Amino acid sequence: MGYASAAKQYKKNQIETASPKQLVILLYEGAIKYIRLSELALENKDFSKVNTNLQKAQDIVTELMVSLNHQDGQNAIASDLEAMYSFILNQLLQANLQKDQEKMVQSRRLMSELLEAWTSI
Repeated sequence: MGYASAAKQYKKNQIETASPKQLVILLYEGAIKYIRLSELALENKDFSKVNTNLQKAQDIVTELMVSLNHQDGQNAIASDLEAMYSFILNQLLQANLQKDQEKMVQSRRLMSELLEAWTSI
């Protein structure tokens, strides 16, 4: 089994055995990674990779939005997170359309702050 195959299997096992909290953390980490890869691709003027990686980050943020639980007395938290995710998603869309690195950086920083909050829970 090659390294890439082993790494893929490890990641699959990590996801399949993760708790809901760990899954959210993995999603944040994935979004941050793809935004950073977009930033690097933009520096190299590889617009195809910018687009691909920002779309992956957008997909992750969308998944975070649809997975929010607006019940169980947590409406205020879910609503606040939904507003934050919506803002980040819009920033990522604009960053992709305009190839705007500052919007990418801002989105990555917000995702990093959310990741910090989740890991401290």
